[in-house]
Amino acid sequence: MKFLILGAGPAGLAMGMELKNRGEDSFLILEKEAEAGGLCRSETVDGAQQDLGGGHFLDARPSRGQSFLFRYMPKEEWNYFERDSKIMVKGHLIGSPIEAHIWQLPTAEQVEYLKSIARAGANLDTPMPENFVDWIYWKLGERIAEDYMIPYNTKMFGKYLNDLGTYWLYKLPTVSFEDTLLSCLERRMYGSQPAHTCFYYPKRYGFGEVFRRMAQELSDKIEYGVDLKELDCENRSVNGQYQADIVINTIPWTEWTGLRNAPDEIHKAVGELKYTSLQVRYFGWTNQDQKTHWTYFPDLEIEYHREFYRSNFLLGSKGGYYETNTDRICSEHTDDWRYVNKYAYPCNTVKKPQAIKEILSFMESRRIFGIGRWGEWEHLNADRVVEHALDLAGRLL
Repeated sequence: MKFLILGAGPAGLAMGMELKNRGEDSFLILEKEAEAGGLCRSETVDGAQQDLGGGHFLDARPSRGQSFLFRYMPKEEWNYFERDSKIMVKGHLIGSPIEAHIWQLPTAEQVEYLKSIARAGANLDTPMPENFVDWIYWKLGERIAEDYMIPYNTKMFGKYLNDLGTYWLYKLPTVSFEDTLLSCLERRMYGSQPAHTCFYYPKRYGFGEVFRRMAQELSDKIEYGVDLKELDCENRSVNGQYQADIVINTIPWTEWTGLRNAPDEIHKAVGELKYTSLQVRYFGWTNQDQKTHWTYFPDLEIEYHREFYRSNFLLGSKGGYYETNTDRICSEHTDDWRYVNKYAYPCNTVKKPQAIKEILSFMESRRIFGIGRWGEWEHLNADRVVEHALDLAGRLL
């Protein structure tokens, strides 16, 4: 065929739909699982839809990706929410982001946090470090670093924490001492909001519903149950069975155990790509007084790092779920519903930018293109993944 798309997650489905919308019929999507959706799949748990990949929401800020998804699941089928997320810090439940909600702590604690922020390197105009852990101290001060950011990110990234760079931190809200001080004095938030300040979530379904509908429209173009293991870069063939003029890869590069006709430096670059795995575990209880959408837990004594309250965004459901790095899973709770995502978060290590640049450059010279969270090895939200697929489809056609 002309186009071979590897993976039927958000990137692969958006690519397939855009090819179809532009009148291209010579394409095929291969998917390892029995259904489409990738990290955004949903299934019924305890009478309501549960997202297998953990917390996924559609950013409410208008975008091409959002408009594209609304074509397959209209806006009126989504609820709009203003984000309510919390952090449990040393026994105190406060708003997120932490620097904008220090005012919710006892006064003595506020003073200590403010002193720490005032001494942070960013506020003393010292050079920004290249290592993520050093950056936390430099940007936020030792109190936020040690009470929240270091333990929380240890739970998130585990053994790769000290390998993370700083080039990806544009995703985080900016912090200034002046804004933090004003928020404490006036007891309200100052400064930039984090991503998904406002978001959409389906009224009756899980987040995977929009991708299920896209897969239905592409049903004659998707083959399921195909374990993608061998990619011949010279002949653009997969598993020795499928061949195309152009290959679109959306699955993790590290899954290609048989990467043929690629030089040693590309194999080495693939080996530099790191990721974390995630367990999503359901709980059935619902706190009727709890209006929060999710809570961050930096305490290292607690197994999970985030707790989501499904009933507060999938209205009419009950319960919620924990997100836990699989390296931290305890042997108990084996009777609860749970799902393990081998590939959850790509790690932004110091070596990643050069590694993925080498991989994508080499592959593109062979008419193999990587897109999406795993094809580009970047923590992209669903609407951004869709936009990247639309851009690539337009470029190739």
